[in-house]
Amino acid sequence: MVRMRRSLFLIVSFVVCTAVQAVAVSVVSASDLDSLTHQFNLNEVEVTARRREEPVIPVQKLSGSRLQALSTQSVADAVRYFSGVQIKDYGGVGSMKTIDVRSMGSNHLGVFYDGIEIGNAQNGTVDLGKFSMDNIEEIALYNGQKSEIFQPAKDYGSAGTLYLKTRRPRFNDGKTYNLSITMKAGTFGLANPSILYEQKLTESIHLSANAEYTYAHGRYHFRYRRVLPNGTVAWDTTAVRHNGDVQAGRAEVGVFGYLPEGKWHIKGYYYQSEKGIPGAIVNNVWTNSQRQWDRNAFVQGNFTQRVTRGYDVQVNAKYSNDRMRYLNPDTTLMYIDNVFTQQEVYLSMAHRVALLGQNSVFRNIDHSTRQYIEMVNWDISLSADWQWNYLDGNLANFVFPERNTVLAAAATQVYWKYLKAQASVLGTFIFDKIHQPTLTTPTAYKQKPQFTPAVFLSYQPVLREEFFLRAYYKRIFRMPTFNDLYYTDVGNISLLPEYTTQYDGGVQYDKRWQDGVCRAVSVKADGYFNQVKNKIVAIPKGNGQYRWQMMNLGYVEIRGCDINASTTFDLTHDVLLTVAAAYTYQKAQDLTDPNEMTYGGQIAYIPWHSGSATVNMMWRGLSVNYAFVYVGERYHNSANIPANHEQPWYTHDVSISYDLPTRPRLHFAIEINNLLNQQYDIILNYPMPGINGKGIIRITI
Repeated sequence: MVRMRRSLFLIVSFVVCTAVQAVAVSVVSASDLDSLTHQFNLNEVEVTARRREEPVIPVQKLSGSRLQALSTQSVADAVRYFSGVQIKDYGGVGSMKTIDVRSMGSNHLGVFYDGIEIGNAQNGTVDLGKFSMDNIEEIALYNGQKSEIFQPAKDYGSAGTLYLKTRRPRFNDGKTYNLSITMKAGTFGLANPSILYEQKLTESIHLSANAEYTYAHGRYHFRYRRVLPNGTVAWDTTAVRHNGDVQAGRAEVGVFGYLPEGKWHIKGYYYQSEKGIPGAIVNNVWTNSQRQWDRNAFVQGNFTQRVTRGYDVQVNAKYSNDRMRYLNPDTTLMYIDNVFTQQEVYLSMAHRVALLGQNSVFRNIDHSTRQYIEMVNWDISLSADWQWNYLDGNLANFVFPERNTVLAAAATQVYWKYLKAQASVLGTFIFDKIHQPTLTTPTAYKQKPQFTPAVFLSYQPVLREEFFLRAYYKRIFRMPTFNDLYYTDVGNISLLPEYTTQYDGGVQYDKRWQDGVCRAVSVKADGYFNQVKNKIVAIPKGNGQYRWQMMNLGYVEIRGCDINASTTFDLTHDVLLTVAAAYTYQKAQDLTDPNEMTYGGQIAYIPWHSGSATVNMMWRGLSVNYAFVYVGERYHNSANIPANHEQPWYTHDVSISYDLPTRPRLHFAIEINNLLNQQYDIILNYPMPGINGKGIIRITI
């Protein structure tokens, strides 16, 4: 109760401080702008404006019509079209879905929801299957870190970051509200209604409320076939996948405010689900009875303000409360009924100061020729975060861990002529505490302060051409999670952090045309080398089948390249065609122990070759889409022997949608996924669905 009061006090304090500062902001007088309107007759005019900040390291983005056109049910379905990404999907509508970026592991990816990270101190991973696409406006994936310095310290703390941006209210034609009702239905008994309501409270304050419900029985037919290394068929069976049902509800409420020199928002989020866990098909067992209940709730806020010319400040805050119950009633294996509740409080403040070149200068000499006078732009940023985590569980001999994390980041960026550069250093300070010491865990984990640097460079040989050469270096680490350290009879408080070192070099070329058939071309290519040291793995402990312990045993080297290309054609009769493709090559080797047969092998589930392609054709209100995903051969164990070999798999997805130009607006869509009904596993013994479909109807008022 004391911890809860303390957390609520911090949240209330943040809201009060935000409101006080918002009231204190001065409104810019319009008379300052009037003086410029009388200068149009002068022979020489100087107009000042801050130089547009292009990202030093490019980002992979899906947004707008392209994002809506893809056949996706969750965020994980959309992310698979990015290069360098591998999905771990256990099959079914409600199954757990995580992603691995450039083979560094799911724990090294930070997932941010409207600018604030989604935390999971218990196991460090975020289930992207929980996040519906219904209210997502943009998905952005950054390798290294987000390519800007005005951000919280936490944004520097991952090897890669995924940003989910929800829809902000927009009002057209003088409207003061928007209402959208959507119904999705499809195979597996899917029923997915949702509603979105937006209200303009004032000209500068807008409200958004969104809710949805998902139900599916989750049953689907699959063919399970296994061929032995000598070519003989071990088994070939057709069966029905059971215990994959899901019931989930989600609700979000957000208030968005706009200031003369800033903005703010506060959002509340609630998610609750009950789902079956189909389990792996082993030992001729085709049904499972495990179930899981999840409840996730948080309140978060952001405040960004330009205090004076050349000085900006940003404040973020969050409180979250998550509960998970896992039930395995099968006593022939091991009866388990575990309940975990974790709480998090997060506060952050970031400052940015423009030291040089707050403005770039454009000089108009003869009203027809504009000459660009290059200036140096130099900014620095300082940010500090504090995060508190606490985990409660019903395990026997549980230590009830608590963690305080302090992050401090200093960053700088310089834009000068052809060169853009960013550099940062992050300091991480961890303080753990346990509330009920045990014989196996008598004290809390001790971690020394860590300082990790990053450097990003971008070079543009010709200013008039959108051609860039780029490179970056980053070293970062991830802390052992509460499960790694404190899970009863499994955790190990002697663990070391898991370090990653990244080297990247690449090129980018963009070209746009105002006339002609081809309107835009974009090509990006990157080569990279990553190292993962002190990799945390679970190894058997003793002779018991269910006795494990966490250890630092792994060392992995990853060499690879990512290639992305897209082009847009403006065909005749208002037909717009967009084609995009992504390709990834990765050689991710386990170099842990030269004496083991796993040494030098491709690590589990990482293919050498993978890629995707999408085609979108739009004609007035009609949209036709095709998507292809390919994952090459791989192994389900670092011992690359024939018995561990996994065949390549691919899927073809198609969709067609039409928007009626009526009031209210009507949207109809049909999606067909895995069109050729391929039978495949992403994870061994977890068969994926065959051909499946979905219909969508949306009414927008």
